[in-house]
Amino acid sequence: MVNPVELLAPFAVAVAVAAATTPLSAKIAHALGAVDRPDERKVNRRHDIPLLGGIAVALGFFTGLSTALIVTGFHEDFRGHVEGQLLGSMILLGLGLVDDRRALSARTKLPFQIIAAAVAIFYGFRIDHLTDPVSLNVWYFPEPLVWIVTGLWIVGITNAMNLMDGLDGLASGIGAIIGLTLTFIAWQADQVVGVFVGVAFLGAVLGFLPYNFPPARIFLGDTGALFIGFNLSLLALEGYRKLSVLTFVVPLLALAVPLMDTALSIYRRLRRGGPIMAPDRQHIHHRLLDSEGSHRSAVLSIWFLTACFCVIAVSFTNLEGTAAVVFLVLVIVLTLRLLRNLGFFEIHDQPRRDTGGDGS
Repeated sequence: MVNPVELLAPFAVAVAVAAATTPLSAKIAHALGAVDRPDERKVNRRHDIPLLGGIAVALGFFTGLSTALIVTGFHEDFRGHVEGQLLGSMILLGLGLVDDRRALSARTKLPFQIIAAAVAIFYGFRIDHLTDPVSLNVWYFPEPLVWIVTGLWIVGITNAMNLMDGLDGLASGIGAIIGLTLTFIAWQADQVVGVFVGVAFLGAVLGFLPYNFPPARIFLGDTGALFIGFNLSLLALEGYRKLSVLTFVVPLLALAVPLMDTALSIYRRLRRGGPIMAPDRQHIHHRLLDSEGSHRSAVLSIWFLTACFCVIAVSFTNLEGTAAVVFLVLVIVLTLRLLRNLGFFEIHDQPRRDTGGDGS
């Protein structure tokens, strides 16, 4: 089990570095012209808000991880996972930097996301089995299926967080809540690597969040949204335990809000008969912004919803057998009923376009 005192150093370093480098990231964004430019498609109406907040988050995370490596004595297993995480993260940081400057299409970004996922899988991040919650039988995947399933998970979560990055502080706050939950789950599973990675990630996001809370002084941009989504997907895999009940339900529940938003987006676009990558302005945060009337209220509402699902996820770590299945079905039914009552299954004929990103 991890000594809590050992976690203080990577957490504190990550917070301090992210907070200290956020103003520098804003200056770099202005110098490169990577700033938000409001138009009729976006929620944000303030001009020239810098977009490269992800640089500060990444610097905080990397220095926090470096500190964790020192604290753990450069354990070989830790180093292998960290190398894969750093390489994949660097690929997506580079992609995000270009995207925030030149606004790349979804089709252009997808191959780079797949490459980053492949790097992570190569270094040991993988979904290789499922467990029957009743009989406790374990089904192991053949190697090709491991790569396909894990790749879909990493790319899916990465894009889900990018889609959620639509209001000031939304993606960074959701990332912090989910990151805390997944770190606690890794703690329960006695996954030392996952705990240290999670603490460094949480510290980096929290160090940046005060600058990003509405009204934001800097946005994550795709640089930060892709980075946060990618690392959350890997953090979820750190707590992925063999022979556990309902093996992958817990991280799915923790990530329920961004995953629901993505699923609803695909559902809307298929219902319209258009491409699933076509943007619109019917995401969860847009609907809540219309109903709440302010950025801050909408953001806090989604943070609260995320926290509720995270509490449910943690509770599932203590459920076994039939009881786990019954409660899972109940959660799904109640969630679908809530989404229906809130009108999220309604399809508007003329959706407005959305490009993603803070305040968009």
